[in-house]
Amino acid sequence: MIEEGPLLETLTRRLAECPADFMAAPRDRGGKGEVYVAAVVFDLLRELGGAPLTAQELDVFEFKQGDARRERFLRLALIAAWLLYDPWFRSRNRFATPAYEFLALGLDDLAAIVPPKTFVADADRREELARLCLNALGLRPAGETESQAEDRLATLDSVERGRVIREARAAEARARQIREEMARKAAEEAAAVYGRE
Repeated sequence: MIEEGPLLETLTRRLAECPADFMAAPRDRGGKGEVYVAAVVFDLLRELGGAPLTAQELDVFEFKQGDARRERFLRLALIAAWLLYDPWFRSRNRFATPAYEFLALGLDDLAAIVPPKTFVADADRREELARLCLNALGLRPAGETESQAEDRLATLDSVERGRVIREARAAEARARQIREEMARKAAEEAAAVYGRE
């Protein structure tokens, strides 16, 4: 996040105004659905200064009917593609490679825990997606220091928050198991003492 990017408010407003076409059902390999995500990504990356993608590179944006997790990923990829199509990114003509990596590899875990439409409807999730996008491109929001940008992203990070919650639940379950085991042993010892008397 060394280089200053666009204003965060511009990106969050763009997400809030995301057209319905970018939230439509992705087309599966059988032809069902409305939007061919691979074509959207292909066009976007060309606009960002990239070379045409190979069939193998585009394959990550395909899915089979019934794969709900993959469909959520593709829905989020469409919304992120809308965000990356902002004139600020296109005018630089140099973000194709990190944009591809972000779209192909940076959204799966997030899409698994947050419904994609939330990144349009909810202010905090819009900010999270905008910050994740900027971070993936090596940018920070205009007017923020690197430290401020990192702190705010850490505060909003849904994937990290989910991991912390899972770890806390596991620790609580383990603590409950230990307490139950200690209570059982104490009861056995009390019964043994009572039996000797």
